[in-house]
Amino acid sequence: MTLVSDAGTAVRRSDATLALTVAEVATVATGVRHVRFVDPTGAPLPSFTPGSHVVLSCGAHDDGRPRRNSYSLTGPELEPQSYSISVRLDETGRGGSRWIHALEVGDVVEVSRPRSAFAPILTARHHMLVAGGIGVTPILSHARAAAQWGRSFEVHYTFREGDGPHLGELRELCGDRLHTYHTPEEFWAALGPALLDQPLGTHLYVCGPSGLIDELTRRARGAGWPDARIHYEHFGVGDLEPGTPFTAHLRRTGVDIAVNSGVSLLEALEARGVPVPNLCRQGVCGECRIPVADGAIEHRDLYLTDAEKHAGDCMMPCVSRAGGERLELDL
Repeated sequence: MTLVSDAGTAVRRSDATLALTVAEVATVATGVRHVRFVDPTGAPLPSFTPGSHVVLSCGAHDDGRPRRNSYSLTGPELEPQSYSISVRLDETGRGGSRWIHALEVGDVVEVSRPRSAFAPILTARHHMLVAGGIGVTPILSHARAAAQWGRSFEVHYTFREGDGPHLGELRELCGDRLHTYHTPEEFWAALGPALLDQPLGTHLYVCGPSGLIDELTRRARGAGWPDARIHYEHFGVGDLEPGTPFTAHLRRTGVDIAVNSGVSLLEALEARGVPVPNLCRQGVCGECRIPVADGAIEHRDLYLTDAEKHAGDCMMPCVSRAGGERLELDL
């Protein structure tokens, strides 16, 4: 699958993707597989911002559609020799984690160039980093960069006793700036006071289960944190309700497209030959954003801000649907 020129330079599949080789696989916690990818020629990979993710082409769904999942990068960000991800096995998921856990050294995988909607704010006076379980992956990237560049930071990491992916690395990076918890009671007892005892100009970053993110952001706002200083990254939207059928009208061409229950708007557009750039298909990366001319939207993504959703002039067709029987798109 990897193409190499006569000069020995790896040929990129496109401007957006790279064909990388699995150089190492390891188990870093129960059910968590760590995978390291390299350029087959040994060349350094594109640099990235801490908190970035890549989108992997993870085989195909049962119906033949390509499966693409987003995973946070955990390693160094400046001209790295490799990209590393850690993925917890989800036996009830869509199959991406099972595919990742089946990878072996030497396999070639199509990987997007890194992107980030969870970057550190460089003007922040202090960085308060919070991770829940496998949500530690982007937080590790943040902590690594903060330690390297001498930024003020602290890490709060909650996980089940005996679990804790990348705990050793965090201890080495953070020293006494790392705080760990094994029960919800212990975690919330510490985070309440911590939210109130931060220097002016601190920014909060959190990644973990949706329940943890929702509760922590609620408590932060209650403690007086402005939204501009609260940053979070979800794992993905998970399994969604199939939704009701609707019609998508393409204003520029006058074409009507029926979107059936259980079929995403993105899939319906693709089936009619309407090209829409996309990567994760999970409502996370923002690649498939399209303009909406008229009609109610049922936003299901984790990318758009509340203000953007309220404006109602764009949507993520990979997961979001019409909020009524008809939706007009500026396509």
